[in-house]
Amino acid sequence: LREFNSEHDHVHLLVHYPPKVAISKLVNSLKGVSSHYLRKEFTGRINPATMHDPFWSPSYLAASCGGAPLSRRRPT
Repeated sequence: LREFNSEHDHVHLLVHYPPKVAISKLVNSLKGVSSHYLRKEFTGRINPATMHDPFWSPSYLAASCGGAPLSRRRPT
């Protein structure tokens, strides 16, 4: 993970990963690990009725940036 920022309904991650790794596998791993960590860390703050529901949306957007920082890629 090189950079991270978030909005109220989504996150932006700038990651460096090996070119042989499929982006779908990378995203699946990031979502799985972060969901597990967040549920464990914030157990008392998550509604027990939704504790086993999906934490993240199944959708994602992936784009390459050639090393530009997040601040340079944001639309004006």
